[in-house]
Amino acid sequence: MENKSVSEFILMGFSIGRPADILLAVIFLAMYVVTVVGNMVILFIVWMDNRLHTPMYFFLGNFSVLDIFFTSAISPQLLWNLFSGDRSISFAGCMTQSYFYFFLGTVELILLTSMSYDRYAAVCKPLHYHAIMNSQVCIQMLLGSWLGGFLSVLFPTIMISRLSYCKSNVINHFFCDSGPLLDLSCNDTRFIELLDFVLSSLVIVCSLVVTLVSYMYIISAVMRISTTTGRAKAFNTCATHLTIISISCSISIFIYVTPSQKESLEVHKVPAILTTIVCPFLNPFIFTLKNDTVKQALKDMYKMMIAHRVLGLWRKMVK
Repeated sequence: MENKSVSEFILMGFSIGRPADILLAVIFLAMYVVTVVGNMVILFIVWMDNRLHTPMYFFLGNFSVLDIFFTSAISPQLLWNLFSGDRSISFAGCMTQSYFYFFLGTVELILLTSMSYDRYAAVCKPLHYHAIMNSQVCIQMLLGSWLGGFLSVLFPTIMISRLSYCKSNVINHFFCDSGPLLDLSCNDTRFIELLDFVLSSLVIVCSLVVTLVSYMYIISAVMRISTTTGRAKAFNTCATHLTIISISCSISIFIYVTPSQKESLEVHKVPAILTTIVCPFLNPFIFTLKNDTVKQALKDMYKMMIAHRVLGLWRKMVK
């Protein structure tokens, strides 16, 4: 991937001074490591524990994989820029980073929407749940999420990569976001901005509509449950998903569903940090703290590890 007008970009980042950059890099590195390890633990227990071999945890496992990929699209380059002080990124690297950020972010949003339908089927159609959410349907929904993300981001990225960047090569952001890139181009970018706005709005609004309709039916079904314990249990199965999709949609709407992104690039850095680093860091904790089944699976895995270690030590003593 080449561009005749520019060979590399400079990521301005946060402009807070070298000591603060190092401190921020240490914090982000710790959060990145915890994010990767936490999501790998969730993926491992979903794979190993038979109690978690259900559609809900199938989507949860795939969401953990997406979280690792999504934060890895931004964090390594950001950490390198902060630790080394070298803020340059090649044109090909910039376009690749931009594509995978939006591609994986869109896949996550569509997958969360699929999870809302799964929760609807579990609460409103419990007797037919396994027939509705069979393995074939789950795989089709997962593939649909990846295909939707691929197609919705591909064409805007191709168009952005073919622009001429004659104003500057300094990007006013800590990663290659589409808004700052469009701001540097000397071409007419109104069509790309419109296309970006329409596609972002379509994905987010459709996700919101499906989620809201699903939860209207869920709330209606839950309110018909006679016992308080039953209602609490039903709401608890949806609390984690509802928390995560609310955060994701609200931040995405604030950043990307705007007719023009050029006037408020500085404002977008904080919510961008939330989506790329903070939310993937918090998601494993939200999943484990809000989900009794996952917590029990983690406790069982910990007990099994302790038992295995004690057995190993006993065998060494016997020998």
